[in-house]
Amino acid sequence: MKSPHYCNSITASAQPLKASSLSHFNNTLPSKEVLELWRSADAVCFDVDSTVCLDEGIDELAEFCGAGKAVAEWTAKAMGGSVPFEEALAARLSLFKPSLSQVQDFLEKNPPKISPGIDELVKKLKAKNTNVYLISGGFRQMINPVASILGIPPENIFANQLLFGSSGEFLGFDANEPTSRSGGKATAVQQIRKVHGYKALVMIGDGATDLEARKPGGADMFICYAGVQLREAVAAKADWLVFSFTDLISSLE
Repeated sequence: MKSPHYCNSITASAQPLKASSLSHFNNTLPSKEVLELWRSADAVCFDVDSTVCLDEGIDELAEFCGAGKAVAEWTAKAMGGSVPFEEALAARLSLFKPSLSQVQDFLEKNPPKISPGIDELVKKLKAKNTNVYLISGGFRQMINPVASILGIPPENIFANQLLFGSSGEFLGFDANEPTSRSGGKATAVQQIRKVHGYKALVMIGDGATDLEARKPGGADMFICYAGVQLREAVAAKADWLVFSFTDLISSLE
């Protein structure tokens, strides 16, 4: 399903938030400890939807298949943490049951919409010999083109897998993937850390499932990226809240 068409990625800017809406956050300026940990990280894990990319992949696929509104409502519940992730994932897919040909058609007509600055940030991290991972509750079929643009190897992707029958009909998703259930990103991060023995690992994302990755044996620090979606309950608990990847890029220099 790879095609040169994917490389025509679209970079767009998210709507800036008014300063007045940020006044109650006390984590938009990093502490000395947070900066030191960010600069010394030997692994950085990124969420994909509404972080590396400007949209929620499953919502976009659902819209393409004619079930956008109903699926988007479930996504909001899942990202806010009000329903178990696996329940929300199954419910969303059952609303439109995408076939293999629909997924391929969607990918062909919708190149990844990459967040501003993410390409430069990943390049900077890799230049510092920091390993970069994509950890997503979305689907490998849709994340592979994103990883390809950013130069992230397939083995550094932790995501869900859509399952299809011999005629390309939708069968479901692989429930063995850790990211298919609540707490799955935390499990994936713990696996990465255990296998590679990283000394300092940072998780960057926008949702409750990303925040969960900050735990013993998992991520040392959670940076909330709110350049696409500001989820206040998540942002308030972050070690550092950023609205632009430029902040992260400049702080590495």
